[in-house]
Amino acid sequence: MSIFTPTNQIRLTNVAVVRMKRAGKRFEIACYKNKVVGWRSGVEKDLDEVLQTHSVFVNVSKGQVAKKEDLISAFGTDDQTEICKQILTKGEVQVSDKERHTQLEQMFRDIATIVADKCVNPETKRPYTVILIERAMKDIHYSVKTNKSTKQQALEVIKQLKEKMKIERAHMRLRFILPVNEGKKLKEKLKPLIKVIESEDYSQQLEIVCLIDPGCFREIDELIKKETKGKGSLEVLNLKDVEEGDEKLE
Repeated sequence: MSIFTPTNQIRLTNVAVVRMKRAGKRFEIACYKNKVVGWRSGVEKDLDEVLQTHSVFVNVSKGQVAKKEDLISAFGTDDQTEICKQILTKGEVQVSDKERHTQLEQMFRDIATIVADKCVNPETKRPYTVILIERAMKDIHYSVKTNKSTKQQALEVIKQLKEKMKIERAHMRLRFILPVNEGKKLKEKLKPLIKVIESEDYSQQLEIVCLIDPGCFREIDELIKKETKGKGSLEVLNLKDVEEGDEKLE
């Protein structure tokens, strides 16, 4: 895509247009492709790496620059850099149908990959293949949402798939080492957060090896730190308790 601006005849190439409607008018900015997402996620912090020009347009492709009075009316300022930041953060990225289709396909596969990586069949403890998860997502007619991260959507998919198939988050295996004095009392508080206690050892200290849902890890970590005043320790033995080999469904 190649664009001329009639004011200075600068050729803008590799353009991604971000659009926002304010006060009944349309405003656009010209950005470099693949940089908008980086800015919104916080990875890219240099505005000059994102914006092709610090100008606000009413139509980027025609090179029509927005009028000063329209900017003040819509944004309360004519500071184009500040307005560019607002549009960049909250505006809608304009993409072609082909680009949108490619983006949705990639996000769909990324979501399936995250689900396959995090989940197992609870009966066999075996992970599902990405292809199988993609097929299951199609069966429940899952629609990708471009305004949500793939990780957020993967958690949504897991919840929806639970209604159709045997699937759950793979458990984490942890080892707690707790002072004996606080250990027994703390164990009762930890019980609701533990799926399976695999071993317990009472000697100089209380040592417990157990399986938990990954979503409970932060709560368990904070509880141990608080109740033992930093004397207890928590060690991750396995991020995923899984059997070798992929789960295959006919």
